[in-house]
Amino acid sequence: MALFSAGALLVTGVAWQSIDSLRSNLATVSNLGLGNGADGAVDILLVGTDSRTDAHGNALSQGELDSLRAGDEVANNTDTIILIRVPNDGSSASAISIPRDSYVAVPGIGDSKINAAYGATKEEKRLELVESGVPDAEADSESTLAGRKALIDSVAGLTGVTVDHYAEVGLLGFVLLTDAVGGVDVCLNAPVDEPLSGARFAAGQQTLSGADALSFVRQRHDLPRGDLDRIVRQQVFMASLVRKVLSARTLSNPGTLGQLGSAVQRSVTIDDDWDVLDFATKLQDVAGGAVTFDTIPVADINGVTDYGESIVAVNPVEVQAWVRGLIGDAAPPESTTTTPSIPDIDASSVTVDVANDSGVDGLASSVSDTLSSEGFVAGQVGNNEGDSVTETTVYAGSSDGDAATAVAARVGADTTATDDSLPAGTVRVVLASGYTPSSSGEPSALPGVSPAGDTATPAPAAANPIDAGAAGPQCVN
Repeated sequence: MALFSAGALLVTGVAWQSIDSLRSNLATVSNLGLGNGADGAVDILLVGTDSRTDAHGNALSQGELDSLRAGDEVANNTDTIILIRVPNDGSSASAISIPRDSYVAVPGIGDSKINAAYGATKEEKRLELVESGVPDAEADSESTLAGRKALIDSVAGLTGVTVDHYAEVGLLGFVLLTDAVGGVDVCLNAPVDEPLSGARFAAGQQTLSGADALSFVRQRHDLPRGDLDRIVRQQVFMASLVRKVLSARTLSNPGTLGQLGSAVQRSVTIDDDWDVLDFATKLQDVAGGAVTFDTIPVADINGVTDYGESIVAVNPVEVQAWVRGLIGDAAPPESTTTTPSIPDIDASSVTVDVANDSGVDGLASSVSDTLSSEGFVAGQVGNNEGDSVTETTVYAGSSDGDAATAVAARVGADTTATDDSLPAGTVRVVLASGYTPSSSGEPSALPGVSPAGDTATPAPAAANPIDAGAAGPQCVN
């Protein structure tokens, strides 16, 4: 939403002083450890939070809070997580939704629902800083950065895509952006009356703005496909918003453009390495039909953890293969090394040490836990104390070559090497910068997750694919 709003401002030739004002007043964040689009596309993580502040940290007024119908609970959950991939030529955009309850590996925390990666990491870091004597304001700033980085790393680990840019929109921002374009057209298959979200709508096509628009995209109860239908609502809403912003009526209305600029300035946070206006220039000629929306595949919409929490089970191996296919790269990236056949070994006879040289907190623990769940013996876990590595590598004594090869295939290591200082039966994994879970070898079982019933429940069939080029809004549940 921020991208297309900025693009609209640029396309219409608004005075450069207005553009400079927009650029200088955007809320930004630094040190997120992002990529640089070297893979031929710009990958943007768009996050919708339930924050009760604006993009600059100012508390919302009571009137604004009341208008959101979001309750009084204060949290930092990221209930909307969308990975947007834009080729470097700006010819199209693919928006990939990730269900909020997807159960993934979160650096520093372990397995968790992905929507808690930001909030749980932030609170854990904030308490640590406050207890060490750091002032509250500084602790809040540092812990918020840690939360954002944890979410970025979790998304990268799940999808296999390195995030290049980050954009965050709070509850109020969603309302402001929607109101700026005069509301957004939607269509419902049936009437809705769901008090928890405040969603009360007739069937058929209608234009929503303000709190009604927020209720439309936030409802998740009383929907046939639960959170997956909620995601479809978000997708059709964004497709309709894109159509509205790209329309001639919006692009030729200075008042609307000014309101969009004000909404972006108050409600959107982006990384400080991103010249969003320069990027928006590349989107000037994008057609609505070239903006598409999809949702990652899920293994079980009714999964249950070993401690009884209801989750959406996802398999990173399958998700990464699907993402590669979606963006036109059906095969994994080519490796300069030859992948040997995977030896058949007794995992319980192999102890695996994991050393972290990636710079991502908690990644070694996560990899060790995954290997342990598959029968390997957990060894020492910590930061790499030896020479730094540029490729994830599995070391073993000369007599344990098969064990090293098997572990390398499981974790997706780039290479193996001999280290005769390691005791017999022990291998050592060193995780390099940029490491993500592997799609090599056979898809693994999901550790600590079981179906709610006798078998896993696949996602029910979704509606037709959604794009922003349709003549009107697609009717949804």
